[in-house]
Amino acid sequence: MEKLEHSLWIVDFVNALLGPLVRAALEPLGFHFAADHPVIPNYLVMVMLIVAIMTIVSLVLRSRLSVEHPGKFQILMEDGVRAVVNLLEEWIGPQGGRFLPLIGTLGIFILMGNYMGLVPGLMAPTSSINVTLGCALTIWVYYHFQGIKTQGIVAYVKHFAAPPGAPVFIAPIMLPIEIISHLSRVLSLSLRLFGNIFGEELVIIILFSIIPFLVPLPMMFLGLITGGLQAFIFVLLSIIYLQGAVAVEHHADEHGHDAPSGHEAPAAA
Repeated sequence: MEKLEHSLWIVDFVNALLGPLVRAALEPLGFHFAADHPVIPNYLVMVMLIVAIMTIVSLVLRSRLSVEHPGKFQILMEDGVRAVVNLLEEWIGPQGGRFLPLIGTLGIFILMGNYMGLVPGLMAPTSSINVTLGCALTIWVYYHFQGIKTQGIVAYVKHFAAPPGAPVFIAPIMLPIEIISHLSRVLSLSLRLFGNIFGEELVIIILFSIIPFLVPLPMMFLGLITGGLQAFIFVLLSIIYLQGAVAVEHHADEHGHDAPSGHEAPAAA
């Protein structure tokens, strides 16, 4: 695996620019860096690049927003936002749109991270377990926070021990099962994304090292499909976990009909 590793020009540039400052700031705190390793790792540079791109594009798009004469990119972004909002409202209900900022931003970040590995000279930050674990922990903390905020801490903790309609005496059995189930969601979200993107990058690097031209192209084309699919799966699972956390018992929503069948109390993925 070490033979397949290669330095990236942008990582070298960022480390030459910011490395000495980071080293000077962290070494007094007890962090030590090997001389032959970059102070700022590859995946962190890629994350910084994605954040910079998203910030610049958002600022430019915001300055060009128009109700009367929307541009093609604005229309595309509006369609994407509407699709995510529809998904949130379908699973969570009319109030699901309030979760758009985190879900939408995380979905764009993961999508860009997955596709970044297909660009020559870059790598997919989502091929690092550190990045995917960070995304998974963000969602895990967020949906528990929203569950406590919506239901109250007592009612939220109670549903771990005795789900609605279940007898109280099964609480000693259900509580450890629910705790293990929720902890496993962090592994499920992080390892699924990491394994798929890391494996895809590894195969592309191996093919490119054997025959540089044409042969890696089918795998790169497949990466366009799997990259978008993995981002969608992460977003969908995040929405399902949010739905399970903020759901409260009711017989009808604001439109006077029951919640979508099959979307209530989804099983943990």
